[in-house]
Amino acid sequence: MKYTINSIAFLLFSAAMLGVSGCTEKKAEKHTNADSVATDSVTTSTTITDKFLKELPQVSEIPAMLQLTGADFNPTLVNPSNKVESYTTTSDKAALNLGVYGTDIGYLASYNKTQDILNHVKSAQKLAEKVGVTKIFDSSIQKRFESNLSKKDSLIGLVNESMVTADKYLKESDRTNTSSLIAVGAFIEGLSISTGLIEKYPKNVSEEIRDGVLSNLILTIAKQKKTLGDLISILKAAKQDATVKDFTTHLEELHKKFETLNIEEQLKNNKGDLKITPQILTDIIPKVKEIRNKIIG
Repeated sequence: MKYTINSIAFLLFSAAMLGVSGCTEKKAEKHTNADSVATDSVTTSTTITDKFLKELPQVSEIPAMLQLTGADFNPTLVNPSNKVESYTTTSDKAALNLGVYGTDIGYLASYNKTQDILNHVKSAQKLAEKVGVTKIFDSSIQKRFESNLSKKDSLIGLVNESMVTADKYLKESDRTNTSSLIAVGAFIEGLSISTGLIEKYPKNVSEEIRDGVLSNLILTIAKQKKTLGDLISILKAAKQDATVKDFTTHLEELHKKFETLNIEEQLKNNKGDLKITPQILTDIIPKVKEIRNKIIG
């Protein structure tokens, strides 16, 4: 009876740290001074990263929110590590699923699934090799994972550290499209795990209790319109290949569903009669599933 919303914090952090730099790559202006470009880029990246991090739940709030749901670990919500070979066919496929496995490791760490964590780290290493960022999951990193298997926070910190290292390398190599696709994989997998937890929450409790327990998680998901919009901006600022364009379209379609939901306005005008139930996410969940299937299929 443990964690459920940790994946939300993890996916948001991953999206922020992996993809936010893409927003600094816009081509609207061309500076002649290289130092000026570098300074502006760092400043913009820092500002947007800070904005992302401010939207995260406070660390002290997360455990309480998770424990309120009382959901057990559900292995069906994680993408199996043995599917990795099917993701090594192209760099884009590898990048998307590197993000997926990163979020999965965060979820597995929350439940101390040590062997699964190691299996996913090994699979992530294969994808990192395909993407061209081998060092982020090299033997030294794997040893650090092994030595921290009993420490959830350390494991998640290692994933974040590895992904940030990958993002930095990809930026420096002018591969913002790859960096952005990793962010997409991480973000969608987080939404998939979180909405899956809601769908699969035990039905042998009263609807009133179930909805009450899940209300914070439902609201956290429903409020992701802004984060999703920023991720779309990151994709649009990246180098445009066919895969980036395709996922930009899919995320824009998902964003429209969040706009239709308009949860911020509902909360603002709420007079005590707003019911926070899974039905709020009725239009969002199928689209999340569609995008995830496109990534992991």
